[in-house]
Parts: sequence; C-alpha cells; structure tokens
Amino acid sequence: MLVLHVGATIAGAALVLATLLSAIKTVILPRSAGSLVTRMVFLTTRRLARLAVGRRSFEVRDRVLAYYAPVSLVLLPGVWVALVMIGFTGIFWGTNAGSLRESFLLSGSSLLTLGNVFRSDLNHAALTFAEATLGLGMVALLISYLPSIYGAFGRREQLVGMLEVRAGIPPSPAELLVRYTRIGLLDQIDAELLPQWEQWFMDIEESHTTLPALVFFRSPQPERSWVTAAGCVLDTAALMSSTVDKPHNAVEDLLIRSGFFALRRIADYFNVVYDPTPQPDDPITVTRREFDLVCVELAAAGVPLRADRDRAWRDFAGWRVNYDTVLVQLAALVDAPPGRWSSDRGLITPPKPKIWRMNRRGAGGRPADRAPR
Repeated sequence: MLVLHVGATIAGAALVLATLLSAIKTVILPRSAGSLVTRMVFLTTRRLARLAVGRRSFEVRDRVLAYYAPVSLVLLPGVWVALVMIGFTGIFWGTNAGSLRESFLLSGSSLLTLGNVFRSDLNHAALTFAEATLGLGMVALLISYLPSIYGAFGRREQLVGMLEVRAGIPPSPAELLVRYTRIGLLDQIDAELLPQWEQWFMDIEESHTTLPALVFFRSPQPERSWVTAAGCVLDTAALMSSTVDKPHNAVEDLLIRSGFFALRRIADYFNVVYDPTPQPDDPITVTRREFDLVCVELAAAGVPLRADRDRAWRDFAGWRVNYDTVLVQLAALVDAPPGRWSSDRGLITPPKPKIWRMNRRGAGGRPADRAPR
C-alpha cells in the first residue's frame, strides 16, 4: 500500500508540473515551444470541426472553422485546471489526506478556492494553499493570454484588409500590379507597399510561432486570409523582380526572403514537410502557362514587361520555389478561401501535424535565390 501511495504522490506531482510547464510554454515563453497538452486540445477540436464540416461548401466550412480556434482557447484553461485537479488528487491521496473521494473533493475545493473542504494539519494545508495559488495563476494566465492574441490578430488583419483595396478579393498579384499601373504608382510600389509587408512578415513569424493558435484565427471577412495575402504579396514581389521591366530594386529581394523565412518557421511548428534547400529549377505549383497568361493580362493593362519571357519565367520560378510548398500547404492547413496561386492549387491534402514531436528542421538552408543580373 505504501508503494501505491508513494507512486500516486510522484505521479500527481509530475502531472501538476507538466501542466504548469504547458501553461508556461503556451502563454509566457517568448519562443516557439511544443506543448503536448495544447497540441492535443487543438488537434482534438480540429478533428471534431473537420468531422462536422465534411465535404460541405466553403461557406459552411468557413462558418464552422471560425469557431475552431476560439473554442480551443476556451477549452485549454479548462483542461489545465482539470489536470491540476487530478494531479493534486493523487498527491492528497498519496499523503493520506483521506480516501480517493475525499482527496478529489479536497483538491477541487482548493483549486477552485471554494473552501468547503479543508485539512488543518500543516502539510495538507500547505498543499491546499499551493493548489489554490495555481488555480488563481491559471485565471491570470488566461486573462493575459487573450489580449496578446487579439492584439497580434489586429495587427495582422490591418494590412490584410488594406490589401483588398490594392489587390482585390481574393487578392491577386496581377490585379495589384494592374491597379498600381492605372493610378501611376507602379514605380513607387517598392517604397509604398513592400516595406510594410516586410515588417508584417517579421511580426507574424514571431506571433504565429509563440502563439500558434493565431494561425487558425480566420479573418472577419470570409474571403480574406492571412495566407492568401502573404502569397499575393510574395508573388507580386517575385513578378516585380523577374518580369516587370524596371531597374532592379533590392527591396523586392528582401521582402521575398523575409516572407519565405517567416512562412517556413510557421510551417516548422506544424511539421509541414518542405525542402529547405531547393534548387532554382525545382518544380513549383504554378505552371508556365499560368505565368504566361498573367503576363498577357499585365501587358494588356499597360504594365511594362521584359522582352525575354523565358528568362523572366526562370527568375520568377527561382524565387517562387523558396516559398511554394509552405505557402500551398499552409493554405490547406487553415482551409483558406480561394486565392490565386495559393489556396487554388488543390494539389495536396491538408497536412497532419504530429502530436508527439515538432519538426525542428530549420529554414536556414541555402535558398534558391535568383541569379544576379
């Protein structure tokens, strides 16, 4: 019997410690860190949401999946509280606070600060106070967690909404370049648009890896998505660098690099498989025919294009290969609305994040940058 009590005490303490570490990793730690409890909650809710929507229309899927991340966040503190309660039940039973039923009631009363069950001896009183402090700490973590998430969500959506004015909805790199040409600002796009998005990519790299629930927060408008917006801006910069007839500007190169590094690091958290060192001539999901059709569209709108179309295609593909796989797979992961050259590819099924480990393969390999002119 002594062995059972000792084992229950150790197991309960380990469960409480693991739950506390999960809360710290999820809410406080300022870096990407996997938490089994958090991932289990989100994956379970995700499977239920996917089961509910099945193969229904995008409108139905969007309405249901809009609740997925918020509901998971609401459930997460409840799971933490339940695990702490179970852990302290084992500790109280293992330290002879009473029967298993009495230990459970004492644990629940202490954690929820009800005070209807109490032990006056010093050891159990100290455990009661410690559990009550943890319960209050869980509430404080939740209060601090939600404002951080919605603050990052607001920053993300500000530029995503702004892109609708410039690139239409769903956003299209061709539409963006045509509109800037019509209003006479094509030569200012590098200074007016791209620097903001470079900062945006740096922001989502930090926020969407330290607060990964943000990845699944859907935009207020069903037709918008942070993934399709990212793809539109990256393709615009790639077209500007490779195809539009103008002097080369390194701002475009920096934007693309910041973009694909950000998307890769977000993809790393969800164990998305991609080649970190692609070659410039590796295949991409955009076909040469699609590229040529966009060039025809741009030329018809008066956008100046380079005469060597073959060279333009090679340069565009050399940039696109760096973010092609992660962009398309992230679009599938979040079930993004239709977007040109991102969520419209339909070539893969949504990736299945693994529960037990994270893909720590970094995105720091040699990218397939376009060769200097």
